[in-house]
Amino acid sequence: MNRLINLARNLPTPEAALSVAYTPIRLAMPDRPPLELRVTAPAAGGNLPVIIFSHGFGPSNYIPSKDGYAPLAQFWAERGLAVIQPTHASSRVAGLDPALPGGPFFWRERVGEMHAILDGREEIERQASGLSGRLDHNRVAVAGHSFGGFTCGLLLGARLNGEDFSHRRVSAGVLLAAPGRGGADLTPESAARFPFFDVDFSHIETPTLVVCGADDDPHFTTRGPEWHADAYHDAPGAEALLTIAGVGHGLGGIAGLDARETETEDPDALEATRRLTLAWLRTTFGVGPDDWARSRAALHGAASTLARTIAKAD
Repeated sequence: MNRLINLARNLPTPEAALSVAYTPIRLAMPDRPPLELRVTAPAAGGNLPVIIFSHGFGPSNYIPSKDGYAPLAQFWAERGLAVIQPTHASSRVAGLDPALPGGPFFWRERVGEMHAILDGREEIERQASGLSGRLDHNRVAVAGHSFGGFTCGLLLGARLNGEDFSHRRVSAGVLLAAPGRGGADLTPESAARFPFFDVDFSHIETPTLVVCGADDDPHFTTRGPEWHADAYHDAPGAEALLTIAGVGHGLGGIAGLDARETETEDPDALEATRRLTLAWLRTTFGVGPDDWARSRAALHGAASTLARTIAKAD
């Protein structure tokens, strides 16, 4: 029960069920401290689709870690998905020394950490014994917010200087307020600071949902909010674009309630983001084949002011 939401009640979604969290799970990494994870999953049931969530590079100390993004991760887990959250090398609270080579962003190390999770499924289930045999490793999506969206774009097939970072076990992706095109689309200062943003989305063939805030104001580019939709236009696998009305980069509060990352705390927008991304994931995974179509239909009715969607199949 959430008395703070209004219009978002018109978007269909499953009832919440009991969930459990396993933390910290530690994966050994070569020549560095272990990678720490949180796994949040339904307390019962099997054949659970898996979401590996990549956090952003926001200003808070703890949000960019395995302990952030609870409003989104908990919502997905209570409705049938197992959510794995790493504390990336770029994290302030438990990441690597930002003075090390590759710091403070550690974009390549972050990609390696996602690969380690994808390849370490047996070790994850060994440490989270209550999940043993319950995860469906044939249905795995990557989802990421902001800089985490950049990380996931590479996992989905985006190329940087011709290099392929994709992983064969990734079957879907959700890019939340992810960076758009780099290079000439960036300000000179940003182009110098973030040369790794100059990725080629045209190699993403994996089914992907791109999510943007209608009022996002990206400071990396002179372009407007549409910059965050570049992956939808450039990637053949980007099936749909979801734009949440009235909010910017925080999409209503996905990173954390009252967090600095949440520039506009909007319960209805947050709920719309949670319900609509879940609907797309459930349809993509074959859990709720009609969920995405039903949710899009609701956006033409009582929930029409919350968000809009476009799809290449329309």
